[in-house]
Amino acid sequence: MLGALGAWSGAALARPDLGPASLPEGTLESSTYDTLPGKLPLIKKSYRPPNFETPVRYFGEAFTPNDAFFVRYHLSSIPEVDADTWRLRVGGDAAGRTVEFSFADLKREFETVEIAAVCQCSGNRRGLSSPHVPGVQWGYGAMGNARWTGVRLRDVLQRAGVKAEAVEVAFDGADAAVSDRTPDFVKSLPVAKALDPDTLLAFGMNGEPLPRWHGAPVRLVVPGWTATYWIKHLTRVDVLSAPFAGFWMNPAYRIPRDRFSPVERFVSQENEKTTPITEMVVNSLITSLRDRMMYRSRTPLFVRGIAWDGGAGIAKVEVSVDGGTTWAVAELGPDLGRFSWRQWSLAFNPEPGEHVVMARATNARGDTQGFEAVFNPAGYHHNAIQTVRIKCT
Repeated sequence: MLGALGAWSGAALARPDLGPASLPEGTLESSTYDTLPGKLPLIKKSYRPPNFETPVRYFGEAFTPNDAFFVRYHLSSIPEVDADTWRLRVGGDAAGRTVEFSFADLKREFETVEIAAVCQCSGNRRGLSSPHVPGVQWGYGAMGNARWTGVRLRDVLQRAGVKAEAVEVAFDGADAAVSDRTPDFVKSLPVAKALDPDTLLAFGMNGEPLPRWHGAPVRLVVPGWTATYWIKHLTRVDVLSAPFAGFWMNPAYRIPRDRFSPVERFVSQENEKTTPITEMVVNSLITSLRDRMMYRSRTPLFVRGIAWDGGAGIAKVEVSVDGGTTWAVAELGPDLGRFSWRQWSLAFNPEPGEHVVMARATNARGDTQGFEAVFNPAGYHHNAIQTVRIKCT
């Protein structure tokens, strides 16, 4: 927030550090900074299960620090798994055989690879939905960008063998519910996505061992797809000859078929009305300015931010400082890979008065953010153009 002179008169209660003012009534008032072991203070949404949001100020870097990375769990019993005793079982009715791997086996027997990828909760920005919808009322911070180190899931599956009749691959982790009535968090992928060379079993994050809050010792990483598929504390992989039937595949994490046009569909899980959420949509975020803050006029003010999508890659970012009347093309930062976010910046010399700053991203397929998000009952894929109101004096 370089150059900020403070909040507007009467705007201090907006608490832009805790999220946008458009969050549902009571959300900001009940939000607090809190810490988990090994973490910096994050915006607490719930403690059981732990759901903590990353403050926007940590998105000014190419990669989100591990100790500032958002935390998302559906179940409340979070394991501390010993990598020395951990085992991964790979089998299923459409596998050639059942095999088991230790942590040392994965690192010794398969090629280690690294990929930069955004990990984003499907419901990131849900709190901005209009009308408001149920679920964790995330602001902008249920996401992060990291370098993930691991082995290709494809290589591990080939060791077990994938039969011709395979349709999906299911994944289960060691996190658990405190009630028998809560369904286990099991997700599946289309077999083609499981065999994609970019899909990883990750044991490293930003050059460090995978932290506990991010799935240690091994998690699934599905670049380009929302984080609902990125199973943490992975213990079991099953190759299946029929679609997996589980709560977290249906009815959870579904979107109306007529609202979005994903390139990568999950055909085996579709029905007449809904389809599983898959790849992320094009999006951007202003990281250098805070809503309802004051800045100096007639001196260069840098508008900086990030942009990302589901893997097509960011082609351009445009910035408006007059509420969308005119747009200027921002300068893009280094390309760190098609699944990573892309930093961008634009400088302008603001005149005294109020300015409405906006940013919109366009990906390589030509998909562009609009002024309104596509409404859906779960508040997924919120990518409306962000608005930041500032005053310059």
